[in-house]
Amino acid sequence: MAIVVIGAVFVDIKGFPDDVYNPTGRNAGRVETVHGGVGRNVAEDIANVELRPKFVSMVDDTASGAEVLHKLQNHKVNTDYVLSRPDGMGIWLAVFDNTGDLAGSISKRPNMDDLKGLLDEKGDDIFRDADSIVIEVDMDKEIIKRVLRYAEKYHIPVYGVVSNMIIASQRRDFLQSMDCFVCNVLEAGILFVGDFTQMEPDALAEELHQRIVKANIPSMVVTMGSRGAVYASMNGERGYYPPEHVIVRDTSGAGDAFCAGVAIGLTYGKALNEAVKIGTHLAASVITVSESTCPRFLPSEFGLDVKVEP
Repeated sequence: MAIVVIGAVFVDIKGFPDDVYNPTGRNAGRVETVHGGVGRNVAEDIANVELRPKFVSMVDDTASGAEVLHKLQNHKVNTDYVLSRPDGMGIWLAVFDNTGDLAGSISKRPNMDDLKGLLDEKGDDIFRDADSIVIEVDMDKEIIKRVLRYAEKYHIPVYGVVSNMIIASQRRDFLQSMDCFVCNVLEAGILFVGDFTQMEPDALAEELHQRIVKANIPSMVVTMGSRGAVYASMNGERGYYPPEHVIVRDTSGAGDAFCAGVAIGLTYGKALNEAVKIGTHLAASVITVSESTCPRFLPSEFGLDVKVEP
């Protein structure tokens, strides 16, 4: 039994200025390269809560790809369903300002077409005993369709996360088949064609509830950065959870950790508001360091009665 994560692997190249960031000039600072990608980050975050996720993805057939696999395996992520292919990983080039917020980025996505054949051949082995599924909604449509068919076949809850909301907004019908979708407030604005950035949390929670009822989306969680997160479901549950105040070093990976926490909570019996609390704590633990994933926790720290496997 495990959470199955389907998503991409990226190499993140991140630049940090030594002083106040000047977007039009040269900035002295440091450059770091870390393993990233929404799916990869979520899988490692879940593993860092001493769970043992299955990761369905691709890596380069290079030493860099082997390094990604080695690190995931060290964190007890099941990589049996990660394909090694030429150009199997994406690249994310990002610059952060002196407060730790993202100032600009460019990304190159990998071609993940080979996952369709993997799912056709080994889908039953991957999903038969799954506790839940976390999937990037902006992946190839045919990959998502295959995953949703297996989810329906084995009655598995599906939780959606997003890397590129412009692509994901064209797949609103898929969101109707997912138990919960997690995104940030800017992405929610793209999805629902509106600007929610200036709304107060309580008003946004109410607005979110009305929107998902009309769109037939079972439930959503929307993060608002330093203002916390709101959540709503079609059954009427909605509310706000405040942020944890920490010293911010690097915000990359925070949304992925948040999604991992929500998925963990919902998978193992927590209500939506309790799952958001777990997500908030994991996200706060990420932004205090330059890594894109959370440190290690035990399930018991979040009130989860889940056996920790060796």
